[in-house]
Amino acid sequence: MQFYKNGFRGGSPDIKEAAPQRRNRGLHEPLPEKVDVLIAGTGPAGLCLAAQLAQFPEIETMIVERMPSNIIKGKADGINTRTMEMFQAFGFADKVKRETYWVNQTAFWMPDPQNPDHIKRAGRVQDVADDSSEMPHILINQARLHELFLEVMRNSPSRLEPDYSWEIVALTLDDATEDHPVTVTLKDASGVNWGNTRTVRANYVVGCDGAHSAVRKAIGGALHGDAAHQAWGVMDILANTDFPDVRQKCLVSSANEGNLLILPREGGYVFRMYVELDKLRPDEKAANRKLTQDDLIAAANRIIYPYNIEVKEVVWWSIYDIGHSLTDKFDDVGEGEDRNPRVFTAGDACHTHSPKAGQGMNVSMQDTFNLGWKLVHVLQGRADARLLRSYTKERLTEAKRLVETDHKWSRVMSAPTTQAERDGTEEPRIIRQFKENLEFTGGTAVKYDTSYLFAAGTYQALAVGEEIGRRFHSAPVVRLSDVKQMQLGHVAQADARWRIYAFADQTDSGLAEAAIYKLANWLETHSNSPIVKHKRKGEDIDAVIDFRVVFQQTFDQLAYGKMSSLLKPKTGQLGLQDHEKVFCVDHKGLGDIFDMRGISRSAGCMVVVRPDQYVANVLPLNAFDELSAYFAVFMK
Repeated sequence: MQFYKNGFRGGSPDIKEAAPQRRNRGLHEPLPEKVDVLIAGTGPAGLCLAAQLAQFPEIETMIVERMPSNIIKGKADGINTRTMEMFQAFGFADKVKRETYWVNQTAFWMPDPQNPDHIKRAGRVQDVADDSSEMPHILINQARLHELFLEVMRNSPSRLEPDYSWEIVALTLDDATEDHPVTVTLKDASGVNWGNTRTVRANYVVGCDGAHSAVRKAIGGALHGDAAHQAWGVMDILANTDFPDVRQKCLVSSANEGNLLILPREGGYVFRMYVELDKLRPDEKAANRKLTQDDLIAAANRIIYPYNIEVKEVVWWSIYDIGHSLTDKFDDVGEGEDRNPRVFTAGDACHTHSPKAGQGMNVSMQDTFNLGWKLVHVLQGRADARLLRSYTKERLTEAKRLVETDHKWSRVMSAPTTQAERDGTEEPRIIRQFKENLEFTGGTAVKYDTSYLFAAGTYQALAVGEEIGRRFHSAPVVRLSDVKQMQLGHVAQADARWRIYAFADQTDSGLAEAAIYKLANWLETHSNSPIVKHKRKGEDIDAVIDFRVVFQQTFDQLAYGKMSSLLKPKTGQLGLQDHEKVFCVDHKGLGDIFDMRGISRSAGCMVVVRPDQYVANVLPLNAFDELSAYFAVFMK
């Protein structure tokens, strides 16, 4: 973590210097007439977007919420490894790791072949495959996650806070103007001026307002899907039990009473149960059954027999029916229209699915992590607004895959066990499917298609483990200046900057006339360099593209002082030298990044990474023109 860049300041380094002329926020404060971005909804998707935009005080951002405050319990709880990598960029991954429950193993319980009325452990599966990520799969109260994003917003230069108790009731787009063309009508839901309305004009609106999204409806979007006609209950409880695996994630299948999912929660005592309840008629909703928390507890005890759960406190509970749905549009551009979008939807506003795959909250945040940097680029004038068209193209494809996979998994979970599974002659289908799904449930299966943002894999062989279209897969390195062991991917922040990681060939030690020195000098000085072309006068050399280098030698074999000045740039108001641009292989046995990620030792390469941590291009170290041409397509 770097701070004091613009001078020494006491106190927490997480609290950024406040920007001047900030809007006052509060229940009785007037709303702005115009904003750059208006976000509807303070769920994970909305807060993830707001936390990114809050770092740019020149972008006027507003986030509204119908409820009077943040939630305090319930809702989603699973955070996969890919999302944890994203949290690292926001600066709170370590806090999350400290507070949460880590899912290390998943246990599977099935009917005992000798006594089918009883359940018996059928196997365990490691929940996160080795080297799939440096991050754990964790479980956390969604309300606490909200607090972490809200803290990032409050500590940002813009000191962004939600405007609670405001509900969107109408949205219109004026195609005749480019000046804040979206007019949003908000209704006071606070009770102070109940029902009064205000209008706010915005350049862009993002609907993160859930499955009943007013924003989606305003742009003519609709959710289409199907239902499994199966009622499930969920509850967070404090309880005592003789079930031995209660502090492990468990999938329990009984012979005749249905299925149960146990998820231990943070703190060591609370755990969550997803309980299969009644089959529903095609025209029926789970709410029609009038099931109670006592019904959930009784069903759980029938499923888990011969073990017993004695509930001491029900923290939160809910009844739901499984459904999978997807909207036909993620933005306001109609079929056949050739214009750039102004209104977007994200999260449950455009895709819903069952909670048992643990993807809803994760995919929602990945939606807005994808959109956030694109909005920043466009609003800062760094990229043409056509860039925003890529949001729907990229995220709709992933949403379709999510719904299809979750649809299949939900039915596997609810399927009765076969005789072959019970007597042990066949590995249970649920275990086989769980193993097949590990990459999907970890969030690392996402692979974006080739486009102007994701280059064709012409040079993919130079870094086979950093696949174009997939997220940048971090690995251990040592920072040269202070010999600190760390993960290379952890240098990336949620700051809308691109990264170029240059991996040196085995003979290169960063000295003059070698490939890294030539590349760095070209990037720093040549008029065709993307670093030079796409930054503005007076900006730091790394304001748009952050250049880092990894050498194959160990720290004691490199001469830092003789390397290119781009690897020791002077930045900030005081022009202080940045000593954190150069890395080398780990010398204490944590792993060699060149071996782990299949990077060519003989040739080296450049790996270009988008602000949302996805690999955009792989190029030879001397591919100057191709690197420039890549950025020139979409950057001004």
